[in-house]
Amino acid sequence: MGQKLSYCKKCKDWWKKSDQEETKPRVRNVNANYLAGAPGRDTTDAANSAVLGVLRVDLCQEDNHNEHHTSHFYAAAAKEALIVRRGEPFRLRIHFNRDYSPSKDAINFVFSVADDKNPRPGHGTLTALVPHDGIDDLGDTLDWGAGIETHEGTLLTVLIKPPSTCPVTEWRLDIDTKLLGDGSRSYPVPLPIYVLFNPWCPEDQVYLEDREQRKEYVMHDTTLIWRGSYNRLRPSVWKIGQFERHVLECSLKVLGTVGRIPPAYRGDPVRVARALSALVNSVDDDGVLLGNWSEDFSGGVAPTKWTGSPEILQQFHKTQKSVKFAQCWNFSGVLATIARSLGIPARIVTCYSSAHDTQASLTVDVFIDANNKKLDAETTDSIWNYHVWNELWMQRPDLGVGQHGAYDGWQVVDATPQEASDNMYRVGPASVLAVKHGEILRPFDGGFVFAEVNADKLYWRYNGPSQPLKLLRKDTLAIGHLISTKAVLKWDREDITDSYKHAERSEEERSTMLKALKQSRHAFSRYYLNDNFNEVEFDMELKDDIKIGENFSVVLKVTNKSAEKSHLATGQVNCDAVLYTGVGAMEVKSIGFELELEPKASEYVRMEVIFEEYFEKLSSQAAFQISASARVKDTDYEYYAQDDFRVRKPDIKFQMGEGSIVSRKEIDVIVRLVNPLPIPLHKGLFTVEGPGIEQPLKFKITEIPVGGTAAATFKYVPPYAGRGTLLAKFTSKELDDVDGYKHYEIEPRPEDLLQPNGSHRSSNIIRRRTDVIA
Repeated sequence: MGQKLSYCKKCKDWWKKSDQEETKPRVRNVNANYLAGAPGRDTTDAANSAVLGVLRVDLCQEDNHNEHHTSHFYAAAAKEALIVRRGEPFRLRIHFNRDYSPSKDAINFVFSVADDKNPRPGHGTLTALVPHDGIDDLGDTLDWGAGIETHEGTLLTVLIKPPSTCPVTEWRLDIDTKLLGDGSRSYPVPLPIYVLFNPWCPEDQVYLEDREQRKEYVMHDTTLIWRGSYNRLRPSVWKIGQFERHVLECSLKVLGTVGRIPPAYRGDPVRVARALSALVNSVDDDGVLLGNWSEDFSGGVAPTKWTGSPEILQQFHKTQKSVKFAQCWNFSGVLATIARSLGIPARIVTCYSSAHDTQASLTVDVFIDANNKKLDAETTDSIWNYHVWNELWMQRPDLGVGQHGAYDGWQVVDATPQEASDNMYRVGPASVLAVKHGEILRPFDGGFVFAEVNADKLYWRYNGPSQPLKLLRKDTLAIGHLISTKAVLKWDREDITDSYKHAERSEEERSTMLKALKQSRHAFSRYYLNDNFNEVEFDMELKDDIKIGENFSVVLKVTNKSAEKSHLATGQVNCDAVLYTGVGAMEVKSIGFELELEPKASEYVRMEVIFEEYFEKLSSQAAFQISASARVKDTDYEYYAQDDFRVRKPDIKFQMGEGSIVSRKEIDVIVRLVNPLPIPLHKGLFTVEGPGIEQPLKFKITEIPVGGTAAATFKYVPPYAGRGTLLAKFTSKELDDVDGYKHYEIEPRPEDLLQPNGSHRSSNIIRRRTDVIA
């Protein structure tokens, strides 16, 4: 391994023991050198001209970036920095002003964290290396190492290995040269060196063994986020864009400026993940995104209009002000981008019918008044049609080993500001394995995540503060449906529900729930249950596949199961337009009913909802909440049920030029959308993003008539070979949050096959025209 130097606190100099015994060398103050020396210039005066001088340093960026899987970063392709991953060596070629002589010339490589005002060896933020001859043994992976690969006259090639626990941040490198017994020189390398987490390195805490998963969760720059509702799943494309301009620089910077992680701890993925869950939102620390769950987005961008993370992070990097506005999938998209750019495997996860448990009771309590209306003031818990968070892959040595093994693997990290954790709005990292087994006290925020996926939903009749509560219904199946993420290397959904919870109705699921409840310190009183009456059965039916613009119906089937007795059922059916978080209800339609039920007979209550009734009240995500309530005369039985419903929006279609798609070769692209509404669309706007598109393309459409098609055409140059995805978003005055995507394979140019290390990026994208076809 490279020989380390001793650091003298008194004179703030680096020493080799052998040098101290021979003579006192003139080694400069490491910290002061950065202030005194111009970048890339020898800082020694002419009096020491005999000392070996560095003319320039070849960072071998092309080779290093390919070997470290960092060639797609904009800063790498533009040769603005050296980007490497910890635990693996990188190569430097040093050109001197004369022949290097190992017998009389000493070389030291001094690395320091760029934003640490007082870097220290004891903190792991300052280190100095003397390279040994040869590269067969660069030392333990927990230590820095340096070795001489080749030496030819004035050219020296060395390998340097950052430790597998190295702080993930921007580093500076100074190369000190010394003529034994006669002075020294220092050469500050002009470009920054970014050291990232390394999921390819078995000794790194974020090591991910599966090669295909590394491709998906570290290298892929576009993904799918599932939205909608459990009975109408809707995939939306999101540009992760971890390789785009300024994204890596912003990701590294926010760890210190917003996340306030001391440089010494930036190599700990657990600490980094917890900081990310707070810094992506703006509640406590003026972080990246400002949340907004209203329908008023004046002064910013509506959450449904964002197409990816790069534009958000680039804006924050430029202004250092929270970007307006975001909802859960925006927070998760940005967090995934930062994590992947830093080298932590990350994926985006959607939980349908996700609970927001405000009281840590592990139940969702809904209070209903005498008129069968939900009491918003008393009902502080809620169920979101869907909620989106992240999973980050890492080992969890801080959790030890439990009954079910180590808690390594996927960890829940959620940046959506819902509840405070240790006085900051953040969630995680929480071990998915611990959540599944109801171990809610293991750090961090396991109880909150457990409730999100497995709480019981309770409906209570509330008759006033001095009256007892009556439990109308207990629904153990309402929460945590179809937990979804993008499949590995496929544009499909992968269901990961079984990683969070045991099968519903299973003995393991109920015993895990009871185990979690025993650990909860909340004691929510349970009053009395419904009568044991089961002669009348209610079943609410919704047709799933309804397109926006169409009418729909809600059907309540009421069955008298008694073979002898008739019953009278009275009640009502409601349709409310809501936000996807299940709050902000606005009544669309309500009807009452009274049914005489003959023995063994069924009756139906049908409520028709037409476009004109719901259109003006519909939220941007087209979500409804359907509820039905009923009483059976001469019994104490009361029925209440609630369900989510969503109308389907159209997809944007892509058409790409004929023939193969070739790297850095121009192609024609057309995006199209058919108006699904029975009214014209006005002030339409297509937004298009994809690899190499630094700023989203925007195409305005003045009007689209009923049944008409809007189209936009542009020329596009794919920046590199491999997998690519173009994505588009459409908004208008009458219809928004419409998207689509096109996945494609990009072949390398014939000349690139001869030079496989090329990673040129291009953004030669030309707007052409927009058309409306009646």
